[in-house]
Amino acid sequence: MTDQTKTGAAAVSEPVPASADHKAFLDVRDLRVHFPTDDGLVKSVDGLSFQLEKGQTLGIVGESGSGKSVTSLAILGLHRLGARGKNVQMSGEIWLDGKELVGADPDEVRRLRGREMAMIFQDPLSAMHPYYTVGNQIVEAYRVHHDVPKKTARKRAVELLDRVGIPEPNKRVDSYPHEFSGGMRQRAMIAMALVNNPELLIADEPTTALDVTVQAQILDLIRDLQKEFGSAVIIITHDLGVVAEIADDILVMYGGRCVERGPVDRIFYEPQHPYTWGLLGSMPRIDREQTDRLIPVKGSPPSLINVPSGCAFNPRCPYADVPKGNITRTERPELREVGSRHFTACHMAQEDRTRIWNEEIVPKL
Repeated sequence: MTDQTKTGAAAVSEPVPASADHKAFLDVRDLRVHFPTDDGLVKSVDGLSFQLEKGQTLGIVGESGSGKSVTSLAILGLHRLGARGKNVQMSGEIWLDGKELVGADPDEVRRLRGREMAMIFQDPLSAMHPYYTVGNQIVEAYRVHHDVPKKTARKRAVELLDRVGIPEPNKRVDSYPHEFSGGMRQRAMIAMALVNNPELLIADEPTTALDVTVQAQILDLIRDLQKEFGSAVIIITHDLGVVAEIADDILVMYGGRCVERGPVDRIFYEPQHPYTWGLLGSMPRIDREQTDRLIPVKGSPPSLINVPSGCAFNPRCPYADVPKGNITRTERPELREVGSRHFTACHMAQEDRTRIWNEEIVPKL
């Protein structure tokens, strides 16, 4: 009998199917995205499952190289754009409002992209075309899905620019991306993503390289627009402060897999995975006097070509030897339910995790 069985934690096999009487708006099941290279197979996403409902926000967090952005591009079907030449290996299922996307015809996915699902890219300056005005690019995104004259589409573009807080939208609609500040470019990118009222909005590092004031404005904007349009939102970031502000649930990724997921309050106040503890320990606190230096997660993220055997986090985990035997280095942990809608992939018994969190981690935070 394993420690987890003794504590009553139930194992959850990947994928996690939706219940018979209910299917989530977005249901990702056992998603795998692998890239063959001369050095070996890069397992960027290696068995990821999660669900998301309309009106809800999911924050996906983790270090660079954990598979966050690859996941978002897979949902949008953008890997297949380069798959013919690069032989991207993609499997699993992605269900969006009852439509399966992994095995769907590329033209069908293209019709959904921009209308039913859209993305705010990390760097709007490189994502937007430098030779066309911001207005022309929003107009094009609208007319791809609507058979309307340019005048009507331009009016829609001005309306969206005004909605996202661009000053003098009637004039700025004719500006080029380089004429906008970083915050304004991000707002314009949001306007382009929302021009067709998508039901799923993915924001990849939407506040990167923005000052804190503009960051707060962008997050408020996304939250307000979500309430207005009722969209499901995925926020991809390495900043736990961002997801604390806006997310309902958090999914923590490491080495291409989910190591913990659950409601935002549970992840912040009762986290169950040592990697999540490390992320929380590396966050600055503004609600108390900081007397000690931040606690970094020691070591480096694993190579996705040679992911460590057993638990991928074991080379960096201070508690890898807590479970008896050598299980952390030989057997990969599966997600186990440790609370209501709260799952973690860790070999430690739940009483050990609770003790370590309360006695060793909390006093340091």
